[in-house]
Amino acid sequence: MGRVEGKVAFITGAARGQGRSHAVRLAEEGADIIAVDLCRDVATNDYPLATAEDLKETVRLVEAHGRRIVALEADVRERSQLVDALGQGVATLGGLDVVVAQAGIMPLGGEPKLQAWTDVVDTNLLGVVNAVHAALPHLPDGASVIATGSAAAFMVGQQVAQPGANPGGAGYSYAKRALSEFIHEMARNLAPRMIRANAVHPTNCNTDMLNSEPMYRAFRPDLENPTREDALLAFPAQQAMPIPFIEPGDVSNAVVYLASDESRYVTGLQLRVDGGSYLKFHDFHL
Repeated sequence: MGRVEGKVAFITGAARGQGRSHAVRLAEEGADIIAVDLCRDVATNDYPLATAEDLKETVRLVEAHGRRIVALEADVRERSQLVDALGQGVATLGGLDVVVAQAGIMPLGGEPKLQAWTDVVDTNLLGVVNAVHAALPHLPDGASVIATGSAAAFMVGQQVAQPGANPGGAGYSYAKRALSEFIHEMARNLAPRMIRANAVHPTNCNTDMLNSEPMYRAFRPDLENPTREDALLAFPAQQAMPIPFIEPGDVSNAVVYLASDESRYVTGLQLRVDGGSYLKFHDFHL
C-alpha cells in the first residue's frame, strides 16, 4: 500500500518541473491524478513555459506507475476552466481528495511592466484561489489542500532601490505572501470539516524557472550577459546550507506527507523546504 493509495490528486502546473514531480511522486505512492497546465507561453514571462508535449510526458510517467491520469490544458487564471477540468477528472476518477496548487510564473523584468505584475499576480495568487475554490465542492471530510509558496514570501522589509522598476519580480513576492495568508485563512475555515490546508515554501529549485536567463540576471546583476555557470556561483547566497538549489523531488516529498493521512492533524502550516533560507533572512520568533 502506498502512502496515498486510492486518493485522487488535482495538480495545477503539472506539465513539468515541480508540478510533474508532484504528480509522479503521488502516483508512485498510489494516487490517481487530475493534471492541468496552460501549455503555452505568457508574453511577459521571458522564458518558455511548458508545452502540450511536456504534459503528455507527465501522463506517460504517471501511467508508468500503474495509475490513472486525466490531463487537460487549462488556464488557472480562468476559474471556469478549472471547474470544467475538475468536472471531467472527478467524473472519470470517482472523486477528489487532494489539491496541489502549483502553477506559477516569474516574469522578472517583464514588459509591459504593469502587465507583468498583472500576469504574475493572476497566475500565482488568483490561480491558487481559483484552484482551491473550484475544488471545494468536491472535497470530502479529511481532504488536503496544498499550495506552493516560495522562500520569497518571507523576505520582507527588503529595501527597494527603484520602486516600480520591476513589477514582475515584485508581484511574484507579493503573490507568494498573499498566498500564505490565504492558506492560513482557508485552514481556519476548513478545520471544522477536518479538511486541512498547508503551504510549502521552496527555496531555489532546479527547474526551468531557475535555469533561465532572467534569473541569471537577477542573481548576477554585475554581469551584462550572465550564464548559468555565473549564476551557480551566486545561487548559494539564498540558503544557509551550502547548496545552490534543491531538487523538485525534495518538495514532492513534503507534498506527499501533506497529502497523506500521516498529516491528518497538520493544518495551517507554512512548511519551508528552503535549505535554511529563512534562517538567513529572519530572526527567531515563536
